[in-house]
Amino acid sequence: MGPKLGEIPKAYDPKQVEDKWYRFWLERSYFTPEIDPDKKPFVIIMPPPNITGELHLGHALTATLEDILIRWHRMEGEAALWLPGVDHAGIAAQNTVEQALAARGLSRHDLGRERFLEQMWQWTGKYRDIIAQQHRKLGASCDWSRERFTLDPGPSRAVRVTFVKLYQRGLIYRSERLINWCPRCATALSDLEVEHAEIRGHLYYIHYPLQTGDGVVTVATTRPETLLGDTAVAVNPDDERFQVLLGRKVLLPILGRAIPVISDGLVDPAFGTGVVKITPGHDPVDFEIAQRQGLPLINIMNLDATMNQNAGPYAGLDRFACREALLADLNKEGLLEKIEPYAHAVGHCHRCRTVVEPLVSKQWFVEVAPLAERAIKAVLDGSVEIVPERFTKVYLNWLENIRDWCISRQLWWGHRIPAWHCQHCGGLTVAVDDPESCAHCGSTDIVQDPDVLDTWFSSALWPHSTLGWPEQTEDLAYFYPTSVMETGYDILFFWVARMVMMGLENTGEVPFHKVYLHGLIRDEKGEKMSKTRGNVIDPADVMNVYGTDALRFALTAGNAPGNDIRLMPQKLEGGRNFANKLWNTAQFVISNLDGGAKAPPYPLPAEDRWILSRLNRLIANVSRLLQNFMLGEALSQIHDFIWSEYCDWYIELAKVRLSREGLSPVPVLVHVLETSLRLLHPFMPFITEELWQRLARYLPQSVESITIAPYPSVDETAFDPEAEEEMELVQELIRSIRNARVEAKVEPSRFIEAIIIADNKPAVEALAPAIGTLARARPLTIFGADEERPRPDKAKILVLKRAEVFLPLAGMIDIEAERERLAREIEESHAEIARLERKLGQGEFLTKAPAHVIAREQEKLSKHWDKLSRLQQRLAELT
Repeated sequence: MGPKLGEIPKAYDPKQVEDKWYRFWLERSYFTPEIDPDKKPFVIIMPPPNITGELHLGHALTATLEDILIRWHRMEGEAALWLPGVDHAGIAAQNTVEQALAARGLSRHDLGRERFLEQMWQWTGKYRDIIAQQHRKLGASCDWSRERFTLDPGPSRAVRVTFVKLYQRGLIYRSERLINWCPRCATALSDLEVEHAEIRGHLYYIHYPLQTGDGVVTVATTRPETLLGDTAVAVNPDDERFQVLLGRKVLLPILGRAIPVISDGLVDPAFGTGVVKITPGHDPVDFEIAQRQGLPLINIMNLDATMNQNAGPYAGLDRFACREALLADLNKEGLLEKIEPYAHAVGHCHRCRTVVEPLVSKQWFVEVAPLAERAIKAVLDGSVEIVPERFTKVYLNWLENIRDWCISRQLWWGHRIPAWHCQHCGGLTVAVDDPESCAHCGSTDIVQDPDVLDTWFSSALWPHSTLGWPEQTEDLAYFYPTSVMETGYDILFFWVARMVMMGLENTGEVPFHKVYLHGLIRDEKGEKMSKTRGNVIDPADVMNVYGTDALRFALTAGNAPGNDIRLMPQKLEGGRNFANKLWNTAQFVISNLDGGAKAPPYPLPAEDRWILSRLNRLIANVSRLLQNFMLGEALSQIHDFIWSEYCDWYIELAKVRLSREGLSPVPVLVHVLETSLRLLHPFMPFITEELWQRLARYLPQSVESITIAPYPSVDETAFDPEAEEEMELVQELIRSIRNARVEAKVEPSRFIEAIIIADNKPAVEALAPAIGTLARARPLTIFGADEERPRPDKAKILVLKRAEVFLPLAGMIDIEAERERLAREIEESHAEIARLERKLGQGEFLTKAPAHVIAREQEKLSKHWDKLSRLQQRLAELT
């Protein structure tokens, strides 16, 4: 078996369990599936965490959910592959290392490209190991022999092959276009890498003098500094107010350059004055207008967002300093009419939060529309299913309105673009392998393009590049397409859609069949976790305090696909408490194992049949929920069964039997515990392995670890509605007597007399010792509903669905208070009867409601009349 276990400690200590069992699993290669044509593969490719540092709670959530799925399918006997990896994280990783250099007074330019990349690889080596260790700590059952990094030779070759293939198809091109530029990161950004946030800015009303000197045209703008690059002002062609201006020219304030007044349908007549400035070099809408109308393009900014020589007297100023200086000059010349508060959305770099600047630049692009068509079809025809389904519409809407993807980044860290510029003829050579000469003129004077590819380009190939593509490997043939892509809904566009596009393009097959999206983790107030808010929780700290299984429990229980998750201390404490409850339960069961556990004897008493029936109903529910990715609900149901039905009821009933001569409950105790541990294992792997190993010493086992034990399958022959009904009656009796004791403030150790009149007398009699012990009821007398029985003069009467309980009042309750309680219940019964009679007297309800609904309401009415009759009778007995 596994490591030596010794005696079971009194308390559960995760630190003594977790590392031990993870080493055990690794030593036996449980996480490394073999290619077996007779086995169905189940495959998840891990969304690669960025190499920017240690894992956060979002990574812990991803790892937990994926590990649940992998462990479940492994126990189902499938070849379960969970392939781990790490992403080189382009901008983010380079920024992190550059900040470390800046702290030493250095920049990447001081080092040069080669030495800077050496620093990047050193960083990568350190944090790649840290990330792997943190995943191990989380219990992630990854196949570490297949771990990949986006800059590994295999994935790197896949990137080059894909680039060349798309270039040869004409889908990758280089063009001078308006792009999103981050001055801080000094690189282009794709549209998805720009986050728009509403800011409280201003609307500036500026006069543009007519060239003829006979008036002004007033323009409203949120960015006055960009007027230095204006090449026109425009009005809407249907705006009658300004038709007289068309064809005339105005003078650009400060610079005095003459520019035309034009009309264009994109102008919103309701914005500002209805006249807008056209700055093609710094606004995407203006760029489109300029392309259509043949306007010149003037760039007024350097790449660091300072003003260039085209800005005239403001050259060298930062863009925002330029704004202030320009406004002062406009005001001095009487050209600034007014300034109004104005809220508007401004694009920010999603990495560093710097305001993005639209700039015209020569960049590499992918023409995405032809690729998007197949990705749309894959979802519409069911080849790819998105869970939850509501995100399907979001996915389709984005792809149907997709724009070309800017894939070049002005960075040093990443996949360098496989294109070489000839210094002799100006030709471009695009190749998978580094060429020695120009493909056009044969010159050896060629220089590789300095830019690298957007990180998401390599990530889009992740499901097939990690399995060996473009080589036709055995892994690719067996494990691709993969089964599930589990990730956050926030990267549905960034990543999921692009993986579908590239997977279909490169392999002809979808990269995965299911997309399971989880939500974001928020704090207990529902706010997003961030360092600035000070509400970030480090998973390493949580695991150290509560244990890994408790963290996994808190991240999973009760959560539904696509919904955000509130993580609060109470949930972590709940996970730890559950682990402790499970530990104590196993300790009790094992302490009662004397020489092993035999198979349960037959016939079984009602409580045994009940717990076995409930167990198998749980197995059926959990199987259905897991199939539908309702992992949180599956865990909640397992928790409720173990805690409430098994521990709080069955074990307490078993203790009564263990204290008496007769049929032992131990075989059933062991069977239910062992099965429950296997049900729970995918969710809480460490404690379940520890307890299963301790229990397995007493049981015949064909496997040496719960990790590879079969997941429980339902035995429908164990379903026992009769036993469930009997136990429901017994539970109601015990609960009602306990509640009556609390209400009457009876001392916990004191026994009270109880008389039970039950419809099912044999069922109650069979469990009379348990009822007496658990309800502290002695003497306990039981009568059938049709039997003659004495009626106590004064007693607390509990009217249940299928029984009545008389608790003699002498020395137990306040008789006057009991009369008041019965009167209140009689009043409530009258009100409920009146409500039901009104409902059943409505013609509309009787004609429209289904027959079974009407029958159910009639049955309710009958029961309430019966209950009222009994309440009135009991009240009369107390008067």
